[in-house]
Amino acid sequence: MTDVPLPEGAYRDALSDVVALLEDGRREAARSINALMTATYWLVGRRIVESEQGGQGRATYGQALLQRLSTDLTKQFGRGFGADNLELMRLFYQSYPPSETSESVIRKSPTRVSRAKSESPIRKFSLQQLAERFPLSWTHYVRLMR
Repeated sequence: MTDVPLPEGAYRDALSDVVALLEDGRREAARSINALMTATYWLVGRRIVESEQGGQGRATYGQALLQRLSTDLTKQFGRGFGADNLELMRLFYQSYPPSETSESVIRKSPTRVSRAKSESPIRKFSLQQLAERFPLSWTHYVRLMR
């Protein structure tokens, strides 16, 4: 079998197409990761709010919770988990309450969830489904909340 050289124009077209595919894939991957992280931050905010509501002396307890979480999460995951950022996650959850988020996710879901259960419908969805509710990056939501 003899290798026949590819004409230069055909090669440039093939290379251009492959480069475009790779760039599109990377862009979509980054967009997907941003949406998943934003949904995760919403869930972290929900957990912080739930912890605060379970305690007494809410304001004092809440600040102590944020400080302790900040210390432990920073040790485990590195930067990005300062008390101020955790406060933003709490505010994010409060700004986009489960009732609004649930409705949006349920409407897009191929299998609708019954409302007869006492548990919030949002708890029954995957992180990917919740991420569809938050298509913007975390930075965009932070700006919207401010």
